[in-house]
Amino acid sequence: MTKAILTTKVVPTYDDLPEERYHFPRAYLNQLQQAVGDFIIYYEPRRASGEANSRGGRQAYFAVARVLAVEPDPSRPDHYYARIGDYLDFDRAVPFREGEHYYESGLQRDDGKTSKGAFGRAVRSLPEHEFDSILRAGFAGDDLTLPAASEVAPGLPHGFAEPQADFERPIVESLVARPFRDQAFTRQVRAAYDNRCAVTGLRLINGGGRPEVQAAHIRPVASAGPDSVRNGLALSGTAHWMFDRGLLAIDDDLGILTMSRGLPEDAARLIVPDRCLRLPADATLHPHRQFLRWHRENVFKG
Repeated sequence: MTKAILTTKVVPTYDDLPEERYHFPRAYLNQLQQAVGDFIIYYEPRRASGEANSRGGRQAYFAVARVLAVEPDPSRPDHYYARIGDYLDFDRAVPFREGEHYYESGLQRDDGKTSKGAFGRAVRSLPEHEFDSILRAGFAGDDLTLPAASEVAPGLPHGFAEPQADFERPIVESLVARPFRDQAFTRQVRAAYDNRCAVTGLRLINGGGRPEVQAAHIRPVASAGPDSVRNGLALSGTAHWMFDRGLLAIDDDLGILTMSRGLPEDAARLIVPDRCLRLPADATLHPHRQFLRWHRENVFKG
């Protein structure tokens, strides 16, 4: 197994849905097959789409996930799908370079400048210590159990030395542990929605300074829903209860739907008058249509 960087655009050129699948040509088949069962990190390039002059991409690492399998694309010769699981957004997007430090050493030329040739590869192998370094930079919480930087190689700068082989286990245990994933998902959804309920528009902070809004999965984890902000909504306790029981849903235009028999009047008054979801300022974090459609088809009592 080998860790890797997978590049995907804001508007993917291929049939990517990073939370579930990565679409790629034969040129990267060997690398993706080697990554099966191991973790990868997603990278968003400067080009936001397949248009040559498009810009707006963050040039940053934004999530970690695991490659579960590689399968041929049945409709397109010489193309394949990597099936993805254990997806988790970072608390912050990590630039490929901070100061003079490149998180992927392979992106830096001998003269210290950025290698455009290396950047041209959409799939890149990633050494364990560089994977570790990007994770440390991506998660703001202190609950990711990683080996201390000094343990990677005493006396050498972190990120520039090969780790001991048994240091991978605590990283993997944290990435797949439900408590860590729940805490990270809650932080990220609350931050994206500025602690405001998407259905009621209320932003409530308790006496201890903690937000009352909850982080709800659109497609539940129990039904293979990913821990992605795009599969999340910030909801008050009552709105969360109504959403999980199918009394509310969201249409593809991000309008709020209510069950056909009608909500009790007291509950209906909680919904914002225009029935338009209150969304994150960053459009890339808006709910994805695929997850909203799953909820309408499997949970909503419309």
